[in-house]
Amino acid sequence: VQLQASGGGSVQTGGSLRLSCAASGRSFGDYAMGWFRLVPGKEREFVAAINWSGSTIRYSDSVKGRFTMSRDNGENTVYLQMNSLTPEDTAVYYCAARRSAQLMGNGYRVSQGYNYWGQGTLVTVSS
Repeated sequence: VQLQASGGGSVQTGGSLRLSCAASGRSFGDYAMGWFRLVPGKEREFVAAINWSGSTIRYSDSVKGRFTMSRDNGENTVYLQMNSLTPEDTAVYYCAARRSAQLMGNGYRVSQGYNYWGQGTLVTVSS
């Protein structure tokens, strides 16, 4: 699976962005997907994850209520709608695919739980 993230950019506090992650390869519907973010000097942080059908979605506490993850298996794409952005959301955002269709246990919350990664897209939120 190859992943291509896009949609990053610069916004002011309170603004919105929608990230996309397009997957190539077969059996996209067999993978759970995740979004992580990375700030220089910090560890990669879990943001959100979605199971193969979109029926189960999990968020980190820091984005819950502001971010919405979704997927379109017909388009082999996952999305991250980000609202009410703050400077603390500034990071490089990565999408990842997990060779497990469901979100079982807590493995989906760590980067080691994913098998494929996109290249990252930069989100900058100014105050």
